[in-house]
Amino acid sequence: MGLHLADIYRSPNIGVFLKANDKFVLAPKGLAETKSEKFSTSLGVTVVPTSIAESRLLGPLAAMNNNGVVVSRLAESTEMSEIAAGTGLNVARLESKFTAAGNLIVANDRFAIASPLLDAHAVAQVRDVLGTEVEQMPIGEYAQVGSLVVATGRGVALYPALDELEADRLGGLFGVGAGLTSVNRGVPYVASGLVANSRNALVGSQTTGPELVFITRALSV
Repeated sequence: MGLHLADIYRSPNIGVFLKANDKFVLAPKGLAETKSEKFSTSLGVTVVPTSIAESRLLGPLAAMNNNGVVVSRLAESTEMSEIAAGTGLNVARLESKFTAAGNLIVANDRFAIASPLLDAHAVAQVRDVLGTEVEQMPIGEYAQVGSLVVATGRGVALYPALDELEADRLGGLFGVGAGLTSVNRGVPYVASGLVANSRNALVGSQTTGPELVFITRALSV
């Protein structure tokens, strides 16, 4: 299909506002219909309009794979019901003092990385809701693992300061190939400008040609 360049609210940081799996993309309520249709068509998914904690910053506030959704403990019950009704997935609040669930967890359907900041109960919750093996580790020296990795059933795009050996190790844990890349002209927080599933990826509009090549290889799209 080819990667699609996109922006949202005139920002190339599309991963801050969207969260996708192979069937759905969570998107802010009130998003222009033309944008929703583009995201739906590009990723081959249904758009589920929602908010989390009355915010449209869905990327940092939710972790999702094809098995479940872990949202910030600040999520309203009505929002959780909305996401559950729209996706048919189990939706649970992350029981942690840390609220940015999407920045602390990254998962595909095989494996999840959880931030070292989370306690054992929260890690067990991730395992139960997302239905994966879970390992706690930093990415580089950073605990905000979900902001530095985008994982799908076909590949993993990783924080560009890692070395190739670490990339291969992480790819092996997720059970897919992996590659290093930045987004939006050198931004190392890959998840801020990349929304992907096993079919395709949306990439921030400032992403360069070389970055598109690296992302295509990393995610096998």
